[in-house]
Amino acid sequence: MKNMLRITLFLTGGLLLASAQAQMMKMPRQDAATQPDKHVAATVAKTRSDVVFPPLVKHQALATMRMHLQGLGEIQRALAEHHFDEAAQIATMKLGMSSMYGNQMEEEARYMPPGMKQLGAQLHREAGEFALAAQDASVSGNTEKPLMLLSRMTQTCVACHATYRLR
Repeated sequence: MKNMLRITLFLTGGLLLASAQAQMMKMPRQDAATQPDKHVAATVAKTRSDVVFPPLVKHQALATMRMHLQGLGEIQRALAEHHFDEAAQIATMKLGMSSMYGNQMEEEARYMPPGMKQLGAQLHREAGEFALAAQDASVSGNTEKPLMLLSRMTQTCVACHATYRLR
């Protein structure tokens, strides 16, 4: 069972890499010897939609996204250690609806395009589903569903970051 969990976590990382590579394949080829890094960065920027936030809202949104990313890492560690209830708590507090405080959600949503709002809501829903599945795994020992939901949460983050860019 422990090896299965490790393999699944490894494959989740592979999915992230494959998704990033697929996104890169959509971009024109760049020859590193003839194109400076700023041209590669400009090409990447052209594939994403800019979302303009006021400075304070942007700062809060970026801090929240870093918290989500940290949460994903902490969830992976907790799952690897078979601490399913801890993984559920992390998902709830760092990725679920509870991760938003005060009127932050409404403030950020005011500036988001509909697709970005949809991806954000999807991530929060998936975190709730993950928390329930992780709690079930603490009793049943079956890690298949929480690992699949962890992969979905990660892919939702990747999709949002591949589509949108805060300005």
